[in-house]
Amino acid sequence: MSTTYLDRSDTHVLIVDDDDRIRDLLSRYLIKQGYRASTAGSADEARLKMQGLKYDLLILDIMMPGEDGLSLTKSLREHHDVPIILLTALGEAEQRIAGLRSGADDYLPKPFEPEELLLRIDNIFRRTGRELTTDKVVFGPYEFDLAKGLLRKNGKQMRLTTGEQTLLALLAGQSGAVVSRYILSENIKAQSERAVDVQMTRLRRKLENDPSEPQYLLTVRGEGYRLVSDVA
Repeated sequence: MSTTYLDRSDTHVLIVDDDDRIRDLLSRYLIKQGYRASTAGSADEARLKMQGLKYDLLILDIMMPGEDGLSLTKSLREHHDVPIILLTALGEAEQRIAGLRSGADDYLPKPFEPEELLLRIDNIFRRTGRELTTDKVVFGPYEFDLAKGLLRKNGKQMRLTTGEQTLLALLAGQSGAVVSRYILSENIKAQSERAVDVQMTRLRRKLENDPSEPQYLLTVRGEGYRLVSDVA
């Protein structure tokens, strides 16, 4: 069984929202996560940009002045199969249904966490086949087999606890991108995000030459952790 990784570096997302703050927040976040991101403040601007560039996914706000996101989605679906995620402050069932009927691939009501949007984007690309397939992640003298959950150093298997194994698998599976402490805590069944920090400290003691100056398991202040692999 192979484990898949998204190739974010060659993936261009267009964010269409009349709110400057949201456009800036989402574009900066997605760029940090390895995606290419551009923005447009209206449907007209989005159409103009799409004439000159091909985008791999669109994030559209429904409630925009002029042409709204639903109308733009319906219009694009006549000629484009680009994946579309709709954003709106309207979370009622009928609004979600209208969005999906218009041809959107997913729907996210505001307010939302940027990480939830990231996971939905990743899931769409997995469904559409935009991914790289591999079973192993190499970093320094280490090789982590994601299918089996095994870590080897210079070919010799190392012992990991279940929590350490899960933590490493989550980081390795994101191909160098940041994974938040919240997501890590949820997956390792930790009582708090602080418990993730404790688990990370233990894992660093096993893997890093100097745990206080890690080479592979890096802290991204205010966000989470990332694994620096040989292909990240």
